[in-house]
Amino acid sequence: MTDQEIVQSFQKAGALLDGHFILRSGLHSGKFFQAALLFRYPDIAEKLCRTLAERMKHLGAETVISPAVGGILVGQELARALGIQAIFADKENDQLVLKRGFTIRKGEKIIVAEDVVTKGGRVQQTIDLVRSLGGEPVAVGIVTDRSGCTVDFGIPLYSLIQLNLPAYNPADCPLCKAGVPLERPGSKS
Repeated sequence: MTDQEIVQSFQKAGALLDGHFILRSGLHSGKFFQAALLFRYPDIAEKLCRTLAERMKHLGAETVISPAVGGILVGQELARALGIQAIFADKENDQLVLKRGFTIRKGEKIIVAEDVVTKGGRVQQTIDLVRSLGGEPVAVGIVTDRSGCTVDFGIPLYSLIQLNLPAYNPADCPLCKAGVPLERPGSKS
């Protein structure tokens, strides 16, 4: 898929939103990629994640892990396309933990999957969890990189697309200064 076809898929699903949003990172933005709206269409999600998987199939990964909640569907579809298992980490006291009988073996090669990355805090927590359990994170796979290519996890990062969606510190946000009402999208709404 080309970048144009990917963006058209996002638009078809109604997943690119305009407004004034507070991101999980605490930054503000006039654009928001709501992956949940994309993943309500399994045919689109499957095609997009298959495209991402093609870029990662050479890694020899055995498992895909995702932080709950946003990354779960990405991880599931990515693992399906790669023919490997998918697990996810639950949030407990703002930390990520494995529950539900999920385990990681020492040396297990793992891809960390997420829907969107701006600063990458939740992805880094997932990488740290994998390492603390003896696993070997081999790459990060994300649908949308909105970091401006500034995030470095110390392992390869594969993104389906990079969207240049400006984000602002709240004190410098032109939308705040213009009085545009602030929305909290994602799993918090």
